[in-house]
Amino acid sequence: MNPAANEASTIPADIEAMSYEQARDELVSVVGRLETGGASLEESLALWERGEQLATRCESWLEGARRRLDAAREAAAGE
Repeated sequence: MNPAANEASTIPADIEAMSYEQARDELVSVVGRLETGGASLEESLALWERGEQLATRCESWLEGARRRLDAAREAAAGE
């Protein structure tokens, strides 16, 4: 396994504690900073890694919401 890839996929506690909206808003900010350029390579890599972690958190929230909606639909269909 690639240790660098593993490092980027580990979600820090501060991101794990974020709501969907908080993670999304910070992700938008990170993308904006990357798009404007001007950051050093090291800063850009750190921003990219943070963005990947934030995107993973957002995906986790959306997947949870999808599961809840599916469960609600199944329950409604069973009534």
